[in-house]
Amino acid sequence: MKLPFALARRFVAAETFEETVPKIKAINAKNIRVTLDLLGENVKEKTTADETVEIYIQLLENIKAAALTSTISIKLTMMGLDIDEEYCKKNLYKLLDKARELDSFVRIDMEASDYTQSTIDIFKDAFEKYGKHVGIVIQAYLHRTAKDIEDLAELGADVRLCKGAYKEPGNIAIQSMPEIREAFKSYAKVLLEKTAFPRIATHDDELIDWIKTYTEEKKIGKERFEFQMLYGLREETMEQLVKDGYQARVYVPYGTMWFPYFKRRLMERKENIFFVLSTMFKK
Repeated sequence: MKLPFALARRFVAAETFEETVPKIKAINAKNIRVTLDLLGENVKEKTTADETVEIYIQLLENIKAAALTSTISIKLTMMGLDIDEEYCKKNLYKLLDKARELDSFVRIDMEASDYTQSTIDIFKDAFEKYGKHVGIVIQAYLHRTAKDIEDLAELGADVRLCKGAYKEPGNIAIQSMPEIREAFKSYAKVLLEKTAFPRIATHDDELIDWIKTYTEEKKIGKERFEFQMLYGLREETMEQLVKDGYQARVYVPYGTMWFPYFKRRLMERKENIFFVLSTMFKK
């Protein structure tokens, strides 16, 4: 049985780009940038991966045509990473050629830990070739992240730092939230010191307040970094950050393959489950 999309409306903007556009414009009107995320993962067939690349290319063109203040994020498993790494890289470069042509930007999302090394390797090659048109996501809870952050910061990479969204075992990822927060703060310091414009992705008030205090103490201007949050969460907080002079961006997911993303959002916080259940039957 297909679950109704109404369940996911809290976290997913729409099932089509056309339906998403008014929501992006409403966010942009509040001086908040957008990263558009076409949902999906783990493509196994080359025909599907090839189609996905063309969809991404069209998405970049549609964003420009609609005059949206938006970039895109992509998953390498949607571009064939499970099929062949070189094939995936070729697809990514095809997309980045279009991003460079349109003076746009593509963020490579980080997936589960099985893909971490290959994602970083592909990103480094792409960054050498495309520079400012490509960025990566790094998850603070992984034990390996300390070295990854140092390496990427030395390159001057565009990094989006988040806590981490996948269920990982203790030998791979930190399990304690206080420890994850301390790791996040440590990596944020490195990015703020060594990179031009780090992206701080969190809904955690402790981390938001810490970033504000730390950057003020270090005399790091509000124009030098960006707070990022997910669509459907902390909207008033984002609006207040902009009013306070900070840079802000919302990740806006859309598409028909919404269930895995929706499930991860529900599992993150029990409050999310209560919200969905309480609004299921409202008109």
